[in-house]
Amino acid sequence: MNSTIVIKAILNLMAGIGVFLVACTMMSKNLEAAGSNKLKGLFEKASKSRLLGVGIGALGTAAIQSSGATTVMVIGFVNAGIMSLAQAATVIYGANIGTTITGQIVALGMFGGDNYISTTVIFSAMAGVGAFVTLFAKKSSHKVLGGILSGFGMLFVGLSMMSKSMENFAQLENVKLFLASINNAVLLVVIGAVLTAIVQSSSVMTSVAITMVVAGLISLNQGIYLTMGSNIGSCAVALIAGLSSSRNAKRTSVIHLLFNVSGVVLFMAISGILFMTTAGNVSFGTIFEGMFPGVPQTQLAMFHTVFNLLTVVIMLPLTDVLVSLVKKIIPETSEEAEEGGAEPHFYFVDEHMLKTPPIAVAMVKKEIVKMAEVAIENYNLSLDIITSLDFTHKERFEANERQLNFVNQNLVKTLVKLSQMPLNEKDHQYISDSIRTVSDLERVGDYAENIVEEAEALKEGNQEGFSVSAKAEIEYMREYVNRLYEQIMTAYKNLDIKAYEKADETEEMIDKITERMQQNHIIRLNEGTCTPVTGAQYLELANNSERIADHFINVGKTIKALI
Repeated sequence: MNSTIVIKAILNLMAGIGVFLVACTMMSKNLEAAGSNKLKGLFEKASKSRLLGVGIGALGTAAIQSSGATTVMVIGFVNAGIMSLAQAATVIYGANIGTTITGQIVALGMFGGDNYISTTVIFSAMAGVGAFVTLFAKKSSHKVLGGILSGFGMLFVGLSMMSKSMENFAQLENVKLFLASINNAVLLVVIGAVLTAIVQSSSVMTSVAITMVVAGLISLNQGIYLTMGSNIGSCAVALIAGLSSSRNAKRTSVIHLLFNVSGVVLFMAISGILFMTTAGNVSFGTIFEGMFPGVPQTQLAMFHTVFNLLTVVIMLPLTDVLVSLVKKIIPETSEEAEEGGAEPHFYFVDEHMLKTPPIAVAMVKKEIVKMAEVAIENYNLSLDIITSLDFTHKERFEANERQLNFVNQNLVKTLVKLSQMPLNEKDHQYISDSIRTVSDLERVGDYAENIVEEAEALKEGNQEGFSVSAKAEIEYMREYVNRLYEQIMTAYKNLDIKAYEKADETEEMIDKITERMQQNHIIRLNEGTCTPVTGAQYLELANNSERIADHFINVGKTIKALI
């Protein structure tokens, strides 16, 4: 009989954890898709003040129901140089507050009893409602809503299964005696940390602890220590993400770990002081039992919230100290200081951001804007080289060309992955168009490379270069291509159709300038002011500039589908 109960309890627990984790993932992805635009803007404001950073971390985590996703996002921002370590620390503080919402939801779901319809049953029914909405909805926004409702309902289905497993365990006297014998606070914290690291979800560990307390398998104090341990275990996701990222990203994951460990150490010290000064009569358990009598689920959920809130209040003024400590733990090496990021790399995109697709989309846009900056710089460098036949800056040009090729080859892979993830309609359209945009910008680099090759041909042929009038025309072309670039980037970044229309007019002017350059070239050739070889290179330069303008216009065309 006992073996049957044990097997049933274990199976129910595994099923409950599985459903709970799937529900968390479903809710997280659909909430991200529903609030993608707001979510993007939210994290960009985190640098304004530390308190705002805490608030944004808490709100963002509460919205997407995943402190791990928030922390991984922050690591990506630090890796891309968008956030400083101090700014990242404040968002992580807030994420710890935001994650307590799950515990409060779980506690709410455990009200009711045999004589009433429990809140768990009511909320579980949302899974069916969400499934019907998803099945019959035609609009993607309605399907996202259905996904949110299904995830929310499944959260309580999983909770119900976990609660059932605890009831089964509660029938076994040996299990109750074994659990009751684990009174060592440090051991309980370690168990909580290890189990959380294994399932990679502090929400699961907190929920299991709540169901165990409610079933009477463990005391409230034991549940409190397991919950504190879950805070440390939740750092596992961030530590894994930080391992394959930059030095500052590693520092961010260590800040997360030190912050959570500091909170646990502080509360363990307070617990020890309470025990010694009151002869064991007062503990966190007795305090919260007195504050919320008769509702053990609320007692543990509220401790979790208060624990994280107080830790943030204490640690926020010590942020600079924490950042300095982490920099000493992970110092910058002399080799890294010398490298200065000369190798091709992403400035904003980070693989770990794919866990939060809407944020990844925002970073893709920043990366493309940066790619455009590199492309126009190479165009200007190519003109400098060909008009002066001075190759001093060729090394810089070649580094930019490698950067453009790197982004072209690697960003497309990221775009393909993003296209398969849940996003709103505009983001899906943007990702689809971006594959062509990246190719257009890479072609800008190719045409600039053609101009440098033309300069090399002039140099090798001992040609004197272009005449004064030809150089003046080249500068005139440069002015209009740069004007076109500025207008296109304004249109692209701000979805500004008027800026695009101005760019379209500028592009027409560039076509006329190209024609004029060709006509003037024939006149100079007849007058003998330029040689046929120089003239051929000049015509190629004009054509390459005109094609560069065409590719910039293609970049601007993508905004039409997004307005």
